[in-house]
Amino acid sequence: MTQSSAAIAPSVLTADFARLGEEAQVLEAAGADRIHWDVMDGNFVPNLTIGPDVVAAARKHTSLPFEVHLMVNDPNVLLSRWVDAGCERIIVHAESPGCVHLHRTLGAIAELGARAGLALNPATPLSAAEEVLDLLDLLLVMTVNPGFGGQAYIKTMEAKTAAAAALIAESGHSVQLEVDGGIAPATVAGAVRAGARVLVVGSALYRHTDGIAAAIGDLHTRINAAIGAPGDSTES
Repeated sequence: MTQSSAAIAPSVLTADFARLGEEAQVLEAAGADRIHWDVMDGNFVPNLTIGPDVVAAARKHTSLPFEVHLMVNDPNVLLSRWVDAGCERIIVHAESPGCVHLHRTLGAIAELGARAGLALNPATPLSAAEEVLDLLDLLLVMTVNPGFGGQAYIKTMEAKTAAAAALIAESGHSVQLEVDGGIAPATVAGAVRAGARVLVVGSALYRHTDGIAAAIGDLHTRINAAIGAPGDSTES
C-alpha cells in the first residue's frame, strides 16, 4: 500500500553510483515503492549508464521491487541477465531496432518469469501499444525524450497519458500506466490527473532540501490533493 493512490518509482540516475547499495536502502527507508533502473547503451540514446552486474550488486541491499528501463538498440541480447540480476519487470522501447518483432520480445520476457513493460517516446503514437496490450504489465509514456536526467516535463504528454488510460480501461487488461521524465512537485498533479499511477522521479528527489523522504512525502501529498485521499493500492 502506498501513501497515495499512485506509486513512486525513484530513478537512481542521479544517485551516487559509488554507493548504489546504500542509496537503495535510503530509498526503501524513505518510502519508495520500487526502484527504476535506467539503462542506456550510448546508441539508442546519447548516454551510457549501467549493466546487469551493477543492478545485481544492489539487489542484496533492498527488498524493493526492481524494474529496468532498457533504452538500448537491442534489448533481447541481455534479457536473461536482467532477470538474473533481480529485475521483476523489464521495460523495452517500441522504437528500439531490436523490437521490430515486439510480440516475440515481450513473450521472451514473460518466459523468463518477469513482467513486461513497453515505453513510448514522446513522438511515438499510442497506436504502437494497441496490439500488444494483452502482453503488458505496464505501459510507460515518456514525458521527456530519453537519454538524460533533469529534463523539462513535456506537458503536452498529459493528453497522451489520458488517452493511454482510456485505452487500457477499454481493453479490459490489467496494465499499470507509468510516466517518466520531469516529474516534480510542479508537474506531478497534471500527470496523475491524466491517469498515471506510477511516477518515475529522479532529480526532484535528490535536490529536495529536506532529503528524499521529505520529497516522497511531498509528492504523495500533492497526489492526494490532485486525485483524492489514499486508499487505493498500487501493485509493485
